[in-house]
Amino acid sequence: MKRSMFVLILFAAAPLFAQQPPEIRFHSVPDFLKLPPDIYLGEATGVAVNSKGHVFVFSRGNTTGPAYGAAAAQLIEFAADGKFLREVGHHLYAWSFAHTVKVDKDDNIWVTDKGSDMVIKFNPEGRVVLVFGRKQEASDEGTEPLKHVKPPLPPVDGMFRQVTDVAWDASGNAYISDGYVNSRIAKADKDGNWLKSWGEPGDQPGQFNVPHSIAVDAQNNIYVADRGNRRIQVFNTDGKFLRQFTIDVPAPADARPAIGNKPSSTTGTMSPGAPWTLCITPGPNQVLYTSDAFPGRIYKLSLDGRVLGVLGKSGKQPGQFGWIHEIACPSADELYVAELLNWRIQKLILEPAH
Repeated sequence: MKRSMFVLILFAAAPLFAQQPPEIRFHSVPDFLKLPPDIYLGEATGVAVNSKGHVFVFSRGNTTGPAYGAAAAQLIEFAADGKFLREVGHHLYAWSFAHTVKVDKDDNIWVTDKGSDMVIKFNPEGRVVLVFGRKQEASDEGTEPLKHVKPPLPPVDGMFRQVTDVAWDASGNAYISDGYVNSRIAKADKDGNWLKSWGEPGDQPGQFNVPHSIAVDAQNNIYVADRGNRRIQVFNTDGKFLRQFTIDVPAPADARPAIGNKPSSTTGTMSPGAPWTLCITPGPNQVLYTSDAFPGRIYKLSLDGRVLGVLGKSGKQPGQFGWIHEIACPSADELYVAELLNWRIQKLILEPAH
């Protein structure tokens, strides 16, 4: 009797994290995008889907210039069946080094360009309607890549240093993750007026080490992929810190990196669970998808940070991933992923849980 009670108590006290999250079964739609003969994707940095199911791809294609300092950005639109429709913003002044693309509730197309430090809003017809930030002047003496000096230079309202992503709340306010250098979140209203910013480099709550992706849920909570700190932070619309969570799913023993040596650290950009991406599905039952570079998995999470399932691994074949840089999730069982290393977009169909 006593021994049975002891075993029962031990079982009840077993940590929940000892249970591995379920593996989500899925398949990758073969040859989804139909590119014209004279257009090629470079590193695919961004993917978004509008209300018609059209797919927008932001790629480091259309490259001009030398290996270092080349202009590398091209925005392409495809129909829901993958048929090529058009290029948006051909030779746009902001094009420098593509980072992400998003589509808002009114089908406006937004892009962030890490090289020009600019965020551009296009209307659904593809015309520029709002411009945020300003790129360096080519004529200025000393124009060069931004330096990561310590202590960091103070940020400037209305300007960015290696901007990374954008998202919106229900009122149309834009939240911009700014980014590799400033490590802060900027807020602008629906008319483009700068309202405020919060955050600075660091590892404390409300500080960031490369805020790389940003998303907003139906309750207007702001989720930030604090990639270098290996965590997701959550704020209200005024920038008040609410909570944070981490993805603590051990990498399989046989996991291989997509490129380079196997990471030796459990912290930082290349560590398991370090969030490169964020995507929150439409309601009513929202879930969050994110991904890491090693072991190259996609994670399905509840909005309170519980890992509901995992899928995929690093590799070059369909259904494998090489540094997912952005995820679009028009529904909980349909994902689009943009990969840097494999120069492609994959459309993933997730199978329902049994």
